[in-house]
Amino acid sequence: MTQKAYAQGSVYPELEKSKIRCYSMRFCPYAQRTLLVLEHFKIPHEVVNINLKNKPDWFLERTPLGLVPMLQQDDKTVYESAICDEYLDEVYGKSSLQPQDPYLKARAKIMMQTFASKVTPKYYSILKACSEEDRAKQLQELQTALKPFEEELRETYFGGGQPAMLDYDIWPFFERMPAVKVLHGIDPLPADKFPKLFKWAEAMKQLPAVKEVYHDPDRHAAFIKTYIAGGVPDYDLGL
Repeated sequence: MTQKAYAQGSVYPELEKSKIRCYSMRFCPYAQRTLLVLEHFKIPHEVVNINLKNKPDWFLERTPLGLVPMLQQDDKTVYESAICDEYLDEVYGKSSLQPQDPYLKARAKIMMQTFASKVTPKYYSILKACSEEDRAKQLQELQTALKPFEEELRETYFGGGQPAMLDYDIWPFFERMPAVKVLHGIDPLPADKFPKLFKWAEAMKQLPAVKEVYHDPDRHAAFIKTYIAGGVPDYDLGL
């Protein structure tokens, strides 16, 4: 199985019976969420990367959204990262990544919604900003959006002493934040402003699941350059 992205005209790679396949893209933060859960639970799986600008017909036949991640096992398909992660947690998680306490579960969902609506857009806004003035404005707004997470974090992880689903769901964007410094010379997450999140990020990088699917800041920055240039992103960067 190749790591290179399958594109229009490629031949469908036959799926081994009963094996889980995750359709992904090597630099997609949403697909990385599901890969992290697969690695956390040590679920045997294979990864098929997709060229998201030139998708194979056989991929589109299996998901009406045409997005990654998508899980496939025999004739079963599940898509959307949060749904994929919950599915894996319910089917394979001997020790669930979801809080059992209803209040803590609700808080985790609130934080996830906050992240999706406040943090993620500002992260991309910094990358796409065309001037230093605009970039500084977006940075200030991103750091404001991150403050609730600094306040919410009371132990090593958002899950307490062990990582939980929230940790894995938001990690891919924190993994990419140092790329902003590589590209623009600004640090979105300085230790003096976000001491708890800074320590959390260092702890996350030591997790076996994170190590398995990690790209360093320079690699992320190199891909982001191809992504924001307006052409075709280099999905096979480094291969």
